[in-house]
Amino acid sequence: MKSFLILFALTIAFSSAFAGDLPRKMQTPRETYPNVDVIHDTVTTPRGERLRTIITKPRSVKGKLPVIFVAGWLSCDSVEAPENTKDETSMLFRQLAQLPGFCLFRVDKQGVGDSEGNCAENDFDSELAGYRAAFRALKNYDFIDTDRIYLLGISNGGGFAPVIAETSAEQGQVRGFIVVGGWGKTWFEHMLEIERRRFGLMGKTPAEVTERTKGATTLYYEWLIKKRKVADVLSENASLADLWPEGKDRDHLYGRPLAFYEQLQNLNLAAAWSKVKVPTLVLHGQYDWIMSRDDHELIAQYVNANSPGAARFVEVPETGHTLQTYTNWANAFAGKSSGLNQNGARFIIDWLKDRQRVL
Repeated sequence: MKSFLILFALTIAFSSAFAGDLPRKMQTPRETYPNVDVIHDTVTTPRGERLRTIITKPRSVKGKLPVIFVAGWLSCDSVEAPENTKDETSMLFRQLAQLPGFCLFRVDKQGVGDSEGNCAENDFDSELAGYRAAFRALKNYDFIDTDRIYLLGISNGGGFAPVIAETSAEQGQVRGFIVVGGWGKTWFEHMLEIERRRFGLMGKTPAEVTERTKGATTLYYEWLIKKRKVADVLSENASLADLWPEGKDRDHLYGRPLAFYEQLQNLNLAAAWSKVKVPTLVLHGQYDWIMSRDDHELIAQYVNANSPGAARFVEVPETGHTLQTYTNWANAFAGKSSGLNQNGARFIIDWLKDRQRVL
């Protein structure tokens, strides 16, 4: 009878400990590392969705450690980094998870990985609310020094990273930014620039690129500036239909709802970056056809205007949008990567180590 009661008590305790956890959706094993603790937790968005968080910390280190907080990309891909991954960003995460003296904090957006919600229909404002909930959850971990937060923004996250921390107190907790393949203008400008590059990489002649860019200017102006529905714009001007990247789907772009981009267009990232005074590393790949080099140069200029010398811009040779390795534009456009660009990863790791030495 006594053994039964002990077993019953342990069962209740185990169930209580995991009752609030998210069911496992990912097909890959959870990531593990030698000498690194991996904590799977959750945060709840204002709408009540539970999001998966993944926190790593060195096992042997005592006391509080600085944390690398990841602001991720636009697509509906998980931030998990399983062993033997071939994804370049996941390879970077595995290196950062094993970086001595740092914690790494990641969150899967709505509908991605184990997180609740529907990524394909989730707008940017809701996604940002999830990142903000995750940022505020940092205080829940006694091994994280919330006065030493480094924001790593990748792709879309490399643009909106400075708006994650809302209050002046939260902004004061951020000790630095790392931008990889980000943006800093308006989404309207971004769309014109990426489309011009895309048309050229599709093999169009210079004259054809210019004519198609004229059409794209009309399309995106009507949608993002005049705030008309894409379906209405295309139905009124059939010649623009061939320019729309999603074919007959007039409700989504790059796997996200159109409202997502309308909200990105509402951002003033120049204003946000112009308030940043902390050290900032800005990386752009030589063969990044998605984001423009001058966006990154502008981000560095904005930060340096506040604090001369605080920001460093680096054009990383033979590198794609998010640290893939490419030897030419054609391979970059086709996604034929030969793995993580270790030089790009080294810039990030060395920069973080330098921050430790300064402190």
